Amino acid sequence: MKKHTFPKEERLCSKRLIDDLFQRGSSFFVYPYRVVFIRIEGVEPSVQVLLSVSKRRFPLAVHRNLLKRRMREAYRLQKGELLYPALYEQDYGLAVAIQYVSKELLDFPVLYLKMAAVLEKLRDEVS
Repeated sequence: MKKHTFPKEERLCSKRLIDDLFQRGSSFFVYPYRVVFIRIEGVEPSVQVLLSVSKRRFPLAVHRNLLKRRMREAYRLQKGELLYPALYEQDYGLAVAIQYVSKELLDFPVLYLKMAAVLEKLRDEVS
């Protein structure tokens, strides 16, 4: 059983890959998230994730950081059961950007349920 971790290797940091993701990636919407993803070959961790919250919608850094912490925790707790099993037999990985698009601060239980819906939809898209 895989531990519920979110190490640095699973975070999307490559500027080239991020540009490629937003130019050629496919997207879908599950309120309060907008998800952009692209299949990539030869990635060591099978999924690399970028989480973002708009500065325009949340001008206070305290609120942006709170939302990003909640998103990270919801992703970290559910990725092992919902997303990774579908990618073990695949010969490619994923680069994923999850953007928070709501205008209000939502509580963790709501974000947790919606993140589950995002990961299930992402699993269905790649299968």
